[in-house]
Amino acid sequence: MTVAAAYHLQDAVTRLRVKAGESVIGYKVGCTGPGTKAQFGMNGPIRGTLFDGEARRNNAVINSNKFCQLAIEGEMAVKVGEDGQIEAAFPVIELHNFIFRAKQKTLAELIANNGINAGIIMPEVSWQSSIKYLYESAQLSLLINGLVVGTTGLWPNDDGPEASVAWLKNNLDDCCIELEPGSIVLAGTALELYPVKNGDEVTVHIDEKPLVSCTIKSSGAL
Repeated sequence: MTVAAAYHLQDAVTRLRVKAGESVIGYKVGCTGPGTKAQFGMNGPIRGTLFDGEARRNNAVINSNKFCQLAIEGEMAVKVGEDGQIEAAFPVIELHNFIFRAKQKTLAELIANNGINAGIIMPEVSWQSSIKYLYESAQLSLLINGLVVGTTGLWPNDDGPEASVAWLKNNLDDCCIELEPGSIVLAGTALELYPVKNGDEVTVHIDEKPLVSCTIKSSGAL
């Protein structure tokens, strides 16, 4: 499968989901940082689609049995306004179905599987309109069960989130899709993707301040 065909498939599935009653709330820009490039063995960026029914509130309890090999990333997201201008920047936890079916991982399979995105955990509403971390330098840390598993800068490249949004707009234009005002865009991360298990508590900190969390539990433990 070519990359173009993979995006065609992703967008066809999106149209089916929207027809069934779901709503698109934004997109992810993935495979941007050195950690994910090393882990997947491929260069991006790639685009995935975010849906309203898969956006969860801070401190959500996540049933791992509803995912296929659940894994998480800590990263920054932005909210765009008119003309794609960034109106807010805040941390999220991205959920993934961490599975590749082919023997060798490929960019096309990653794209066709919606960037393996399976949802996001959002911070408190007050942080979803903040521009504080758009301009300030800070450290983003991911903790699992209170232990720091990775720390990095807020953005995966020196050009900041504007570069991720600009790339996304071009990608969507190529697919005849418009980036709607109010869309959430996951800007990518330099952190790796981490598998999680029943009982794990996941938290994303900025400069050691916890801002978004979730707890992993199997259905039998709920």
